[in-house]
Amino acid sequence: MRFVSHTAPQGATWGIATERGVVPATRLGAGVPATLQGVVEACVATPGLAATLAARAAGEPAVPLDGLALLPVMPSPRKIVCLGVNYHDHAKEGGNTVAEYPALFLRCATSLLAHGAPLRVPAVSSKLDFEAELALVIGRPARHVSEAQALDHVFGYACFNDATLRDYQRKTTQWTIGKNFDATGGFGPCLVTADELPPGCTGLHIESRLNGRVMQSASTSDMVFGVARTIALLSEAMTLETGDVIVMGTPAGVGYARTPPVWMQAGDTIEIEIEGVGLLRNPVTA
Repeated sequence: MRFVSHTAPQGATWGIATERGVVPATRLGAGVPATLQGVVEACVATPGLAATLAARAAGEPAVPLDGLALLPVMPSPRKIVCLGVNYHDHAKEGGNTVAEYPALFLRCATSLLAHGAPLRVPAVSSKLDFEAELALVIGRPARHVSEAQALDHVFGYACFNDATLRDYQRKTTQWTIGKNFDATGGFGPCLVTADELPPGCTGLHIESRLNGRVMQSASTSDMVFGVARTIALLSEAMTLETGDVIVMGTPAGVGYARTPPVWMQAGDTIEIEIEGVGLLRNPVTA
């Protein structure tokens, strides 16, 4: 199944994306959760609910995806944990060594933006870089889980653009500030349930395109720390809660590593595409 979050007169809501378009939650019967966070929680609590919702959606009218005011697919996650330097080729292009433990940082929900929404170049910097990434959403909470059990805790996957202000990233030894400017973390358009994809999303093509030009092109199999290992490591330290987001790092080809560097500018369009997961597109504005 594929879920989207969008706005409606009553506020944030959700729908099921089908080949015909999006079936809004209001057409799926009384008592459905109001938000996608609620849907994920309900599906975890009630096995079989996702199949019930899919069956209901099959007979209902749909609206075009482009006709909805989309939100980041999980608009307000409790935690957004991100990995840095998590592809072998990206480590090489940046002159970094592959570590024995992942480089981790956090994003805030205020940094997220929806598919189609403007990705803003802030007034204080022009060094806005793109990063094509796979994101996952936690289903069942995870604490002290083994790598063998870890994938049982994934609800679904989505495309992510971990857009970064490189000069601010390097102002301190911690990357937080460069990763958390408002409206820089593209997330969506759809959350694809794990059962539709290979375990851990291994072997999928991941690509970024700036104004149609391919900038990054790789396989998710090149990750240093895969999805299962990452969940197991994080769960040693923290409880991963339902709806938490983990963003899995970017492959080689980013703008700062090029000669000369390539930064996103007002008027550009950036696209992130992951095989089987979807296409995330954002215009860039000042």
